[in-house]
Amino acid sequence: MNRELKRISILVVVMFGILFGATSVIQVFQVDNLRADSRNVRTLYQSYSAQRGSILVDGQPIAESVPSDDIYKYQRTYPGGDLYSSVTGYLTIGGEPTGVEGALNDELSGTANSQFFDQIGSIFTGKKQQGDSVELTLDPVVQQAAYDALGDQQGAIVAIEPATGRILALVSKPGFDPNTLSVHDGAAAEQAYQSLIDDPVQPLANRAIGGTLNPPGSTFKLIVSAAALESGQFTPDSEFPNPVSFPLPGSTATVTNAGGDACGPGETATLATGLRLSCNTIFAEVGLQLGEERIADMATGFGFGKDLSIPMRVTPSSYPRGLDDAQLALSAFGQYEDRATPLQMAMVSAGIANGGTVMKPTLIDQILSPDLTVEQEFQAEEFSTPISGNTSATLTQMMVQNVENGAGSNARMDGISVAGKTGTAQNGGDDPYTLWFTGFAPADNPEVAVAVVVENGGGLGQTGFGNLVAAPIARQVFEAVLNR
Repeated sequence: MNRELKRISILVVVMFGILFGATSVIQVFQVDNLRADSRNVRTLYQSYSAQRGSILVDGQPIAESVPSDDIYKYQRTYPGGDLYSSVTGYLTIGGEPTGVEGALNDELSGTANSQFFDQIGSIFTGKKQQGDSVELTLDPVVQQAAYDALGDQQGAIVAIEPATGRILALVSKPGFDPNTLSVHDGAAAEQAYQSLIDDPVQPLANRAIGGTLNPPGSTFKLIVSAAALESGQFTPDSEFPNPVSFPLPGSTATVTNAGGDACGPGETATLATGLRLSCNTIFAEVGLQLGEERIADMATGFGFGKDLSIPMRVTPSSYPRGLDDAQLALSAFGQYEDRATPLQMAMVSAGIANGGTVMKPTLIDQILSPDLTVEQEFQAEEFSTPISGNTSATLTQMMVQNVENGAGSNARMDGISVAGKTGTAQNGGDDPYTLWFTGFAPADNPEVAVAVVVENGGGLGQTGFGNLVAAPIARQVFEAVLNR
């Protein structure tokens, strides 16, 4: 009899152990997954019953929650509308939040693990739980200038503070009004969302950090120039044959420069001239001499292929591998399968501007508790150091020449030295070109690095080019920063 009782007792203890373990897994280890599950209606109502924290720019809300007279208690509103939509994202009934709303959802909703004791305190005091607010690094003047400069073009702009990685502006167009998606009428929100999804220009795609990535075109020549200088085999004065067209190895196709001319007069052209005049023929030769590994390593050093969040996840830019010689030559001036985000190309310019060190870019300056106590504060963080200070200084001078006396002349500013590089990327067939500019100013004491991409040829099909369309846009952003 005692033996049977002992067996039953052991069984009961084991069952309680299993039950305790299962509940521990659910309540401790799976809590974040359960909280994020879109089917969790209780969490949905709870998230709206608490006052969600604001998203702030220069202390002013660009997303905030105001009292409402329905079951959700609070209505999410976006005073800045589509000016900040590429940053805030949106919060919608029953859907996944996007942008900063999604990336910092736990902090904004007051359900982060770090806010556990505040949640417990609200139970005992009866005081409603509030979410933390987020202060962004954006400068409202620079953001507005970038938004206005891009106008009705389809594309994106990113402006970064080179010494810190703080993002001063991030614009993607066409954008959208988050207020149409945050309404408490589920049917209206779904209709607005479906309309945006069906729009062929894809306004929900954040072209600054993702979407369908574009070939970087001649802005990628900065990567190849950096690899050439760092190799020790080349200097700005290294000379290369200067044909009108360069035959691709193993192919009947040829590489030509814009306008079909050689890279300046003379039978040879230097690396510096190749960058200043943005000559594809010269960089095809440089790429073949450098080889795939050196170019790929330099691209990786600047961030290509690496995961990054700002706090939204950034789609990694890419440089292809396993290339034959023809593909390698094309990739050396930003064609073939090279793909990049504007954020990535802004990081390239920012790294050159910052003496060879790329700082980790971020949109988050501070996280503030409801009583405005600073919970977390931004700390500048190094991302990588792909080039030396000497290479940085040399590249800067080469980029200055590109603007002062070369292919990037429309980025010039009176009395201020600008370092920059344009790009005009082909997309195959009769598709319009993608137009680029990236650079920094002032060249001798950089305050901002900028990347501009304009898709769909800037409305000019295959007749537009980077210096005509993208460079003047970048100049307006430079002016906004330097005139603050």
